[in-house]
Amino acid sequence: MDQDKALRDHLVKLIRGSQAFQPVGTLLQGLTAETAGKTIPHLPYTIWQLVDHMRFTVEDILEFVHNPKYKEPNWPDDYWPTTKAPASQQALDKSIQALHKSMEEMVQLVQDPAHDLYKPIPHGDGQTLLREAILVGEHTAYHLGQVVLMRRLLGDWES
Repeated sequence: MDQDKALRDHLVKLIRGSQAFQPVGTLLQGLTAETAGKTIPHLPYTIWQLVDHMRFTVEDILEFVHNPKYKEPNWPDDYWPTTKAPASQQALDKSIQALHKSMEEMVQLVQDPAHDLYKPIPHGDGQTLLREAILVGEHTAYHLGQVVLMRRLLGDWES
């Protein structure tokens, strides 16, 4: 098998999930705005904050990859929603859909052999598409694990 294609296939599986964890759509399926906004003692964030943080982060990574005039947002303020709960079910659904869309955009970049996985991003400081794709997969998997745990603690997850 062509090594480049094999690597791209592995990256797609990492981004989409389904090997070590279920896909985003499965893990967030049936999530209500009410549940997403509930606080859990001793945890500093809600499911809503995690979901919207994941969305923002993937969108930010894509902006970095595409935009030579990229300006890094302020950490941590710009990366986390200020509200504990979504404004509505529609706001939650919109964030989940945007997360999924952005992840699929990263998949499209990775699948396209015209995009060199190893070439440094010209306006970066050594980052490559490979590094950014791994970051999307790793970051999303990390927070999805937290979401599942929180849904279990809230009685909103069938294992």
